[in-house]
Amino acid sequence: MNDYKPASVRNVGIYAHGGAGKTTLSEAMLYAAKAIDRMGKINEGNTTMDYDNEEIKRQVSISLSIAPIEWKGTGINILDTPGYFDFEGEVVASLRAVDFGVVVVCAASGVEVGTEKVCSRLSNMNIPRAFFINKMDRENADFDKTLKQIKDTFGNSVIPFMLPIGKENNFSGYIDLINMKAFVQKNDKMVNSEIPQDMVPLAESARDELLEVVAGTSEELMDKYFSGEELTAEEIKSGLKTAVISGDAIPVLVGSGQQCIGVEALLDFLVDYAPSPADREDIEGINTADEETEIRYPKEDDPFSAFVFKTIADPFVGRLSIFRVLLGTINSDGSVYNPNKNAKEKVGQLYLIKGKKQIPVDRLVSGDIGAVSKLAVTATSDTLCDAGKKVKYPPIEFPAPSLELAIEPKSKGDDEKINSGLARLMEEDPTFEVERNAETGQTVIKGMGELHLEVIARKLMDKFGVECILTQPKIPYRETIKGKAHVEGKHKKQTGGHGQFGHVWIDFEPAEGDFVFEEKIFGGSVPKQYIPAVEKGLRDCIKHGILAGYPVVNMKATLVDGSYHPVDSSEMSFKIAASLAFKKGMEQANPVLLEPVMHVEVQVPEEYMGDIIGDLNKRRGKILGMNPKNGFQLVIAEVPQAEMYKYGNDLRSITQARGSFSMRFERYEEVLPSISEKIIEAANPKVKVAK
Repeated sequence: MNDYKPASVRNVGIYAHGGAGKTTLSEAMLYAAKAIDRMGKINEGNTTMDYDNEEIKRQVSISLSIAPIEWKGTGINILDTPGYFDFEGEVVASLRAVDFGVVVVCAASGVEVGTEKVCSRLSNMNIPRAFFINKMDRENADFDKTLKQIKDTFGNSVIPFMLPIGKENNFSGYIDLINMKAFVQKNDKMVNSEIPQDMVPLAESARDELLEVVAGTSEELMDKYFSGEELTAEEIKSGLKTAVISGDAIPVLVGSGQQCIGVEALLDFLVDYAPSPADREDIEGINTADEETEIRYPKEDDPFSAFVFKTIADPFVGRLSIFRVLLGTINSDGSVYNPNKNAKEKVGQLYLIKGKKQIPVDRLVSGDIGAVSKLAVTATSDTLCDAGKKVKYPPIEFPAPSLELAIEPKSKGDDEKINSGLARLMEEDPTFEVERNAETGQTVIKGMGELHLEVIARKLMDKFGVECILTQPKIPYRETIKGKAHVEGKHKKQTGGHGQFGHVWIDFEPAEGDFVFEEKIFGGSVPKQYIPAVEKGLRDCIKHGILAGYPVVNMKATLVDGSYHPVDSSEMSFKIAASLAFKKGMEQANPVLLEPVMHVEVQVPEEYMGDIIGDLNKRRGKILGMNPKNGFQLVIAEVPQAEMYKYGNDLRSITQARGSFSMRFERYEEVLPSISEKIIEAANPKVKVAK
């Protein structure tokens, strides 16, 4: 690879709804630029970008993949992202590395939910974009219909730079509207051709729209255009680039990644019109010396700083940190500073990333995307910088997990291995979380959906050699009492020699809080040295209630009377007596089960409000309110945790993936008797519950 200046670099993200063909298009771009000798195919499992075993097996992109190419003196870093929502974190990470987005739209399927979501993310990050209408050779491909959908959804800034020649089996090429030239495919090559006569009026009309966009970029060009003067090729190119970078023009290109039609035109477009790192807005960070905002511009000779946007955890190679150089230059075998961890890092060999391959390089400059292995403390979202000019960039805001599953190794001896593997996978994927629930004894993994967690489980097997089982997490129910009880607990064992004797009377009643213990002993009926043993016996008992073995809360126990034996009494005897009293007290004081209730906030488009409210009601939810938020409706509710299992999947289905939700613990409430019976029966399968 050449050593490019920032102005000759393009960092381009390829985005789409799943199945639109972006990985095939990325492969075609690599092939057209001669970065690969043979174009791989998804169904053959040999593409450059989809190299992970799970990607090959499932034939979908799972991870963000990167590959550099050279085209007409420009270095282009292609970032191919997953289209499926379970791997949305990879899309979010890529946005911190790219200056331009190519949004791929299937000519048959048109605008889909993923198209809308990624365009929204690009807009929020002020990243300009273009649409590539792909699969024009597919059955039911319809350019006009798809273009209208794009315009209706994203506004009048959408404007074609190309028109297709033919469609479906007859798709053969395109018209370049900027230069008014036609190109058709012959013998697997694109050759210059005459514009079909029946398309000339349409092409001229579409070009006039382009020229109006150019004229709108400056008063001088507007005066020239409307006075009837011809705009020069340089004025058209410069005006269009200004409009593209500002977002005033959102270009539409067309082709077929599978047939390599329109791919070279896309590469030409990226060189001529996509912004370079030198064109991007000023870079804003925090100077760690005074915590003040600092604005700088991308230059080679500035003090070095970079942002780590992805980490790859490999059990053999170790941690590979992938970063975008924002300012300055980094050299192999040097050192940098990590302000997030307040630590120096030794830099070994630097690499460019090409799919699964690592290409060694001596240095990386402002605008480059590269990688380094075995940094000691650096993680995704960390900044690396010059120790003499410390700066820190804001972290990536990853989407929160929406599904939880319990995980355990298939073989009992693999606990340590599975914990180690999960820790490494968390380093790699910030949307994946692991939590050890001390109460239920389960290890719970959290992710963006079922597919996401299934892939995690497979990676544990493939990368770390441990098979695991995924199950629904246990709900942390509680037990309490609704009534009062005055009960006796007596433990007596005298069979010759030193015996055992403990005797207590305890009042049980409801109370606020986990557990309250008091003693009201008069006259020494229970000696003071045994009272702590009574409390200890009760506290041991409340760990497992009598209904289904769940912890007991909201209970007060008052030791009011008892008796002792001067020889046979002991702390152990009084602990046992207290436990006997506890069981009787629970039985007599109307015990009930409590369930965790969650505060849930669901953000959805207006048209799904009725379906969402109806679904929450079915889940025994209570709707607390509805508020408009960011063009959506926010539904606020309280719902039992037991009813929220797989809610993320159901919400995605109801709203066609347009909805999102957050959830936090609110409080415990009594379980309905009909549901309580089932929970108790499940916990005590041999005990018949009285109804």
